[in-house]
Amino acid sequence: MDTEMLTRDAYGKALIELGKNNENIIVLDSDLSLSTRTAWFGREFPDRFFNFGIAEANMVSAAAGLASCGKIVFASSFAMFATGRAYNQFRTVVAYPKLNVKLVASHGGLSVGEDGPTHQCIEDLAIMRVLPHTTVVVPADAIETEVAIRACVEHMGPLYMRLGRPAVPLIYGKGYAWRETPLNFRIGESVTLMDGEDVAIMATGLMVSKALTAADMLLKDGIKASVINVHTIKPLDERVITRAARESGAVVTAEEHTILGGLGSAIAEVLIESYPVPMIKVGINDSFCESGSPEKLLIKYGLTASNIVSATKKVVKRKK
Repeated sequence: MDTEMLTRDAYGKALIELGKNNENIIVLDSDLSLSTRTAWFGREFPDRFFNFGIAEANMVSAAAGLASCGKIVFASSFAMFATGRAYNQFRTVVAYPKLNVKLVASHGGLSVGEDGPTHQCIEDLAIMRVLPHTTVVVPADAIETEVAIRACVEHMGPLYMRLGRPAVPLIYGKGYAWRETPLNFRIGESVTLMDGEDVAIMATGLMVSKALTAADMLLKDGIKASVINVHTIKPLDERVITRAARESGAVVTAEEHTILGGLGSAIAEVLIESYPVPMIKVGINDSFCESGSPEKLLIKYGLTASNIVSATKKVVKRKK
């Protein structure tokens, strides 16, 4: 995991490749196309790219209209604006009629960094996963982002994808492989990266790489942890989540999001009905975050491999 890449770069490149083969793909942005990387698509296909300016609600409404005419629409902005400013439009004119709009938001989470709490969207997964008919995806690295965008084209219906601002470690190999084993990305299915019988660590987004580091650290202390990349927050892979809880007897979740309503909450909702086990959520503990460098913020707000290790040791002690 020495190499780092931007997930939004992978998004921009994937859009161009897909646009070459599918003239139905339309891309919209709201005056942030240089940052979201949709500008790359706009340079290649100017007749299929529309910049709405600082008018996210209008962008989403237009996306709905284009989707109703059979177009495959990717609409982008920062996560704070995509889910904050355009929520009512997405809810009413996209989710309710089940239209084929892909809202791909960059700059999610506190790793937005120096832009501060006004731009650090730490609640978007909670907001979007409660919407009926809406799929929610959070890729772990740039390679997974590329295959996830390709899967979005085949997926019918409302979808929200969260990408980040900084470069993150590459977990997967070229073509989407784990330790030289080719994988198939499927929306709604998680990926088990490590096996272990003592505890299951379930992570999403940039926290997946930290979960893998934590598992290696735990192994030195004799704790064998499984690591599961939950790239789809909704629909959850309930079968794998329940099986992992049953086999390990303890669960830790890790996310760059408030612990209220995100990955941890979603998994707890599943396990409380299927197989309750001791569980600890690693995430932002019901607070706004300060302005600062991404790495310093991740440390200050407890989103590190060491925090996952600490939570894991606590939850293992609670096993019956």
